Order: sequence, then C-alpha cells, then structure tokens
Amino acid sequence: MDLAKLKLKEKEEENEIWLTHYSSKQKILLVGEGDFSFSLCLARAFRSAVNITATSLDTYDELLIKYSDAKANLESLKELGACLVHGVNVGSMISLDPVFDKFYQRIIFNFPHAGFDKKENNLNQIERHKNVVNAFFKNAKFMLRADGEIHVNHKTADPYCRWDLVGLASRHFLDFIECVDFNKCDYPGYNNKRGSGMWCDQPFWLGMCATFKFKFKY
Repeated sequence: MDLAKLKLKEKEEENEIWLTHYSSKQKILLVGEGDFSFSLCLARAFRSAVNITATSLDTYDELLIKYSDAKANLESLKELGACLVHGVNVGSMISLDPVFDKFYQRIIFNFPHAGFDKKENNLNQIERHKNVVNAFFKNAKFMLRADGEIHVNHKTADPYCRWDLVGLASRHFLDFIECVDFNKCDYPGYNNKRGSGMWCDQPFWLGMCATFKFKFKY
C-alpha cells in the first residue's frame, strides 16, 4: 500500500465513532422505535445519521399524538440525514421497497412487545410476544449482511426469559453470539416508552435487561 492510501486509511479509521456496539460507519436499521430517542442518541454520538434507517409501527400522525418528544426527535434526525419510515410492521417489512432492499450491518429491535392486553405472565400474552419476535427474525434475516448482527434488547427476568429469544432465532438459521448487560445510561437521551394505552408516553420499568446478539449460521 502506498503512503497516500495508508494516510487515507488512517484518517478514515480516526473518523470512526463508536457507541457501545455501534459504529458511525455501520449501516444500521432500527425497528419498532417509540419516540425515536434511541435513534437520535446514536445519531448525536456519531454526529451524523446518514447510515441510520429508523422505523416505527406507528404512523407519523400517531407518533405526534402518543409521544411529546417525537416531533423534535424526528426533526433532529432528519437534519442529521437519517432515513425515517413509519407504519412499518416487523412481520412484513421485507415487502417495503426501496427502503428494505438494502443490507445492514446492525439491525436493532429495542424491547419488542405485543401490547399490554394481559398480564405479562399470562401464557397467551407470552405467545403473542413470541410471535412478534419470531416474525421479526423471519424478516430481518433477509436484510442482514453476511457479516452483520441482529440485536434485540430485552428484559431477562421472569416471565420475559420465557420468550426464548435464542430458540426463536435458531428457527431462522441465526446463531446466538452473546448476551451483554443493557445499561440505559450508556445511551444518553434514550427514553424507553410504554407505547400503548393511556400511559403510552411514560417509561416502563427496565429492571434486568440485556442485548442479545445474533448472526447467520455457517
């Protein structure tokens, strides 16, 4: 490698910014965003959102009704260059062109949830949650680069441990890499939200939770 190329490589590496598991150089897809504060946290850390695609199940109008900070967060993300898409169901997202004809290095789903219809230890409720995660894995694997990772942030205490994320992922030829503690303080500005009901803009108790990482089986 000649001197000019070596200096360019060193400059590019110097400009890479990391926040926990995520880099400013990675193509990142976030699904199921609430008030988009997690996406904005990454964008502000990277000082750019040009490599970030952030989506929500809610439509734009629904977001403005549900979350007091949604409008400001979305405007900030747009200014930083993010691709924002609303009304995206994780169970059918691969059908949405052209946004989802890309391959991502990181796909992130923060605290998937099927809604607060029943108590969390209710078997039917657990199955509803598992169906959401299963549908997510089924779609996400088609948008993941060969060397990419799928990350699911999830509670680890009972009854949430009964969702069996590792087992669900294995159905879709995804290998479990590791599980590392999730600490909200590592993501300045992130506000976890309930997302449904009259308290939709309020935080939910996180307790013990972790980032579950998956990759393709080889």
